[in-house]
Amino acid sequence: MYGAEFAETYDLIHRARGKDYAGEARYVADLARKKTPDATSLLDVACATGSHLEAFAGMFDTVAGLELSRPMVDAARVKLGDIIHQGDMRDFELGARFDVVTCMFGSIGHAMTEADLIATLRRFEAHLSDGGVVLVDPWWFDDTFTPGHVAGDVCTAEGLTMARVSHATRQDDKSRMEVHYTVASAEQGIRHFVETYLARLYTRGQYEKAFAEAGFAVEYLPEVHNGRGLFLAVRA
Repeated sequence: MYGAEFAETYDLIHRARGKDYAGEARYVADLARKKTPDATSLLDVACATGSHLEAFAGMFDTVAGLELSRPMVDAARVKLGDIIHQGDMRDFELGARFDVVTCMFGSIGHAMTEADLIATLRRFEAHLSDGGVVLVDPWWFDDTFTPGHVAGDVCTAEGLTMARVSHATRQDDKSRMEVHYTVASAEQGIRHFVETYLARLYTRGQYEKAFAEAGFAVEYLPEVHNGRGLFLAVRA
């Protein structure tokens, strides 16, 4: 998943589908500064092509990003340079601490076991400054995921016409989303590729337990980020 073809069209497709990276970043930054008003640094974990981080860079003096996918890292570095680090959110070490640590767009769901989730949150804690705050946009909860959900969009941007059709199914305690992309341009004609995304369907209680085991006091803000909500955590 998250291959080179997807990285090339990622920003264009999501923006055309209505994703407001700058607006989401402002909302999250405002929440963070209610907890830590003097925050000047931010780490965005699982930053993809860096679109949220690009917005955060205008709000904080120092920013950095972490991403596992090499094609996504390469795309993010075109925008933001060497502040983008390649690594696994379960075991990374950047040798720095940040006032704010974020994990956006449901990416935390790729921590596929409770042990992985706790390990990830412990890495967030290890990279957090004293008095800092962690904000996590979770994947769908076990009881809010809709199996069989189909979505489709067609959009045109920067000389490309792109179609995206997805179908989501449930496999035990995981979601499986298969997404077909068709991309057409005058120069290259039509191409098609498929991405498959697996994510763990945790309960809200499992998330809250994992935050506690990683050393955090956490609160949950419902009905934001398309209904998935947001976890806001500080050291316990």
